[in-house]
Amino acid sequence: MAAWLGFGALVIVLLALDLFVFHKKEHADSHRQALGWSLFWIAISLLFGAGVWIWDGADKGLEFLTGYVVEKALSVDNLFVFMATFAYFRVPAERQHRVLFWGVIGAIVMRGFFIFIGGALLHAFHWVIYVFGAFLVVTGVKLLFEKEHGIDPEHNPVLKLFRRFVPATKQYHEGRFLVRDPETGRRLATPLLFVLVMIEASDVMFAVDSVPAVFAVTNDVFIVYTSNIFAILGLRALYSLLAAYIARFSHLRYGLAGVLAFVGVKMLIADWWHVPILLSLGIIALMLTAALVASAIWPGKPEPLPDGAVAVLPEEDRAAVAPGAVTAGAEGRPGTAEPPPR
Repeated sequence: MAAWLGFGALVIVLLALDLFVFHKKEHADSHRQALGWSLFWIAISLLFGAGVWIWDGADKGLEFLTGYVVEKALSVDNLFVFMATFAYFRVPAERQHRVLFWGVIGAIVMRGFFIFIGGALLHAFHWVIYVFGAFLVVTGVKLLFEKEHGIDPEHNPVLKLFRRFVPATKQYHEGRFLVRDPETGRRLATPLLFVLVMIEASDVMFAVDSVPAVFAVTNDVFIVYTSNIFAILGLRALYSLLAAYIARFSHLRYGLAGVLAFVGVKMLIADWWHVPILLSLGIIALMLTAALVASAIWPGKPEPLPDGAVAVLPEEDRAAVAPGAVTAGAEGRPGTAEPPPR
């Protein structure tokens, strides 16, 4: 219980510092700031992992590190969703941090729900491990043969349902999610709230893959949860750092597919052969490194944004966006940001 309370206190302090001290005034992080924040979150995660190593031993420390690497790698798919959603809604760069901050809060709660349910199922019914393993293998194979991410907010069922029942404005109102109509007095959602709904909905989908993947590494619920949360905490900075370059990771999905399939097989054969945690970490790191190197050598075609979307990035990063990743805006799209220069 002390470990859970200590971890919860640490997360609350870090989030409070992030929102109320370092980002008290809304702004878009520069490339240098995003790099600094990314290194900070990675360092905090590794320090926590070192604490697990010292407190619970080397095996637990390696389990945390492997779970963190798996979750960090799988969370890259979230970045594509962030990019497509921000582009579709033309979210000004200085507003993106606020959306991602509250998205992280929701993700912490939802991941906790998925992890505790998954842990309870594995504890009560051993055969669930085979269900998780088979699901991960199938997901990995599906990702391997998937031609593109196919991210299109316009056809997202959650967004359609939300739009149908929630009255909204067409313009942004600084960083507010809700505003009051001066004529009727009723509350209206701003486009920023729609963006937050998309971010939260996407995290639910990704949690279905990533949570079982970390359970393939360890059955320790505390390590599964903490490794997930530390990976999520660094997502905002990672997005700010890689937003201009993420479209160039054309072969990363092959590495992610390999990781999902590997941990799925690891689950399926766990009763007959326990794959050493150090070997697991090495195989996962090798797959991801190979995918990144392949992306650098053979860039391929960048991931397209949804039709009618424009990338809204910090000024210094706009020139770095891969050719073809930015398209002309469509009329009637919510938001006030102007399209970046062609």
